[in-house]
Amino acid sequence: MQVPAVFQYRRATSVEDALSLLAEYGPESRIVAGGHSLLPMMKLRLAHPEALVDINDLTELAGVRVEGDALVIGAMTRHAALLTAPEAGAHFPILHDAERVIADPIVRNRGTVGGSLCQADPSEDLSAVFAALRASLVIHGPEGARTVPARDFFLGPYETVVGQRELLVEIHVPVRPSTSAYVKVDRRAGDWAVGAAGAVLTIVDETVAEAGIGLTALGAPRFVAEEAEEFLAGGPPTDARFVEAGRIAADHCEPVADQRGPADYKRHLAGELVTRALRRAVGRV
Repeated sequence: MQVPAVFQYRRATSVEDALSLLAEYGPESRIVAGGHSLLPMMKLRLAHPEALVDINDLTELAGVRVEGDALVIGAMTRHAALLTAPEAGAHFPILHDAERVIADPIVRNRGTVGGSLCQADPSEDLSAVFAALRASLVIHGPEGARTVPARDFFLGPYETVVGQRELLVEIHVPVRPSTSAYVKVDRRAGDWAVGAAGAVLTIVDETVAEAGIGLTALGAPRFVAEEAEEFLAGGPPTDARFVEAGRIAADHCEPVADQRGPADYKRHLAGELVTRALRRAVGRV
């Protein structure tokens, strides 16, 4: 039987209370919401925080809504809630695509959007999706709130810009005319991705005005294929250009060999998945 080390447990009553508790317990404290990433690591003694700050009572951090020119997603929004939110599907089908292939209903009913982003797992789906969408993330801390572009949020595997005394509270996605899609290859339903790609296209007068391409588990810096995005912008949304964008994305990613496959296979997969995501996105127009 796997049992975590001894730790203190406190239940926050507000964002300010959560920040106060993080300051009180210091650098060895951790936020817990869904707990699907942190608790298994604690049981294996791979993580051993001295204190857990539970934010499950912070219902003000949950929900999906359109506010002004942005889709606003609370950090405590459960995956299942985002999957069924009509506002998300209407503006950004990529969000529903990704949520359908995240784990299983049990995990989706408990796990949170903010928790997934803060985990910064290279194989986690939403990191690439929000990077492709050019979302902004709102972080609260002792000095107030600050907003960070999703593409600057991730510092590396399992590392983000959220400080020890800070809390991610919202994700803002600018609402604009676009089409989008997310495709994933995994070994079995609900598994971590062998590889996945998300595409977001704004098309004006038969020209790609802006492209967003996110990659999951394929060694793309900050989860983004920037070179492929730059290639697509300003040109027509043709299949030949989608194939070339996939080739460019594959050339600029650095996948790591693991139990899910060798690096060369994953690099090939990157190209194929980018092309498929772009085709699927345009097919929705």
